[in-house]
Amino acid sequence: MEHLLESLAAWKPFTALVVGDFMLDQLLYGDAERLSADAPVPVLDVRRHENRAGGAANVCLDLVAMGGSVFAVGVTGEDNEGGILRKELERRKVDPSGLVIDPTRPTTVKRNLVGLAQARHPQKMFRVDFESRDPLSEEAVDRVIEAVRARIDQVDVVCIEDYKKGVCGERLCQAVIEMSKDAGLPILVDPALIDDYTKYRGATLITPNRTEAELATGLRTHQGADAQHNAELAHAMLSGLDLDAVVLTLDRHGALLLERGADSAVAIPTIARDVYDVTGAGDMMLAGLAAAIANGLDLAGATRFANAAAGIEVEVFGVVPIPFERIHAELLRHAGGGSTLRTLDQALVEIAAMRSSGNRIVFTNGCFDVLHAGHVQMLQQAADQGDYLVVAINSDESVRRLKGDDRPVNRLNDRATVLGALRSVDAVVSFGEDTPERLLGVIKPDVLVKGGDYTADQVVGREIVEAYGGEIVVVGHLQGKSTTEFLERVRQP
Repeated sequence: MEHLLESLAAWKPFTALVVGDFMLDQLLYGDAERLSADAPVPVLDVRRHENRAGGAANVCLDLVAMGGSVFAVGVTGEDNEGGILRKELERRKVDPSGLVIDPTRPTTVKRNLVGLAQARHPQKMFRVDFESRDPLSEEAVDRVIEAVRARIDQVDVVCIEDYKKGVCGERLCQAVIEMSKDAGLPILVDPALIDDYTKYRGATLITPNRTEAELATGLRTHQGADAQHNAELAHAMLSGLDLDAVVLTLDRHGALLLERGADSAVAIPTIARDVYDVTGAGDMMLAGLAAAIANGLDLAGATRFANAAAGIEVEVFGVVPIPFERIHAELLRHAGGGSTLRTLDQALVEIAAMRSSGNRIVFTNGCFDVLHAGHVQMLQQAADQGDYLVVAINSDESVRRLKGDDRPVNRLNDRATVLGALRSVDAVVSFGEDTPERLLGVIKPDVLVKGGDYTADQVVGREIVEAYGGEIVVVGHLQGKSTTEFLERVRQP
């Protein structure tokens, strides 16, 4: 895990090419509070609608969220929906110039009717699909291959996202795989739910889920996620398709990685989660692997990164791209074993992840030598000012300079452990100076909180925080509740 975190700390931008079935997701939201007069069916009174790039475009958006520049290569119809899809991709900073127009087929559209009844949670009522699953014409395949050839020298990694809509036929897949190998590029495939994977032969790796792997191999996965048993499925695909690796995704059991020449498969466990919506998890897995491999991670590290990303994805409704910072922060927390003590660099990763979701960062500081009721009240009041509370604590040397040679009573790690056990505290960072001004200049919290008999203009760091538009909040304290008073009572009961 340490090597993975070092690699993530050096994360850099990359460029990817995504080939596959691009779709337009349309969502019509409205009220469904009455039945039709001519049939016992709900009537949807449409209030608003949304257009979203879907299908292979989900992989593109996930890659952008992870810091990638992305070329989209696929097929749309010569219709209004194809134009909307291109505009959506451009709006999300994906290059759609590789989308070939085929007038003989429609743009794939998934139209979802979402109703709200009696002010309850929105519920999908129905979906209408507009699509063709016919194989592309030879002329259309030639144009898609040429679109790949024109861009492949500009990218670091290539992905194929196959939804079995007719685009990813054998000739196209094999041409993309050969071009990628000739260019020295990794080529990753998220396969369709089909019984023959021959068209993917020669790829760097494929990422089937449990159901897809069972259909393709005719074998059953082990419901208890026995690695040795499930490795048989992975090995059948690895050897039969001349792959470098197989990443078999096993829902709540995480993922299984089998590399060519490895003595055994590697089981990558997942973190227990509340699963709200598995939609998009497969796309996220492919994107996470591609982004990590483009950044030079080995396959084990890339699989851990992608597995964490897919885990976050299932905790949200719908398909939502997960920013790199949030995935990095998730892995940091997992590596810390639940500890909230962070280096400044680690804290900045988590803060960036919180800010990417629009959260408000709160900062407070102190020695927190002997935690007492006054501290607990102040920290809870500080946490109430925003969404993520960073507590900066003085190092042992700093406490000694400020409080005397007999302090601190508790060492840094002990103080951080006690603070981290409070639900109000999200991260603990230490500093060696007498004041936290250096940290304030780097973290730039939205709110600086100080407890005690202060006025706002007396708070250390006020000028720094107010200079960038931050807020100063002074909260009250409990009379007679201070570390100094507590220690006096211990010495002279």
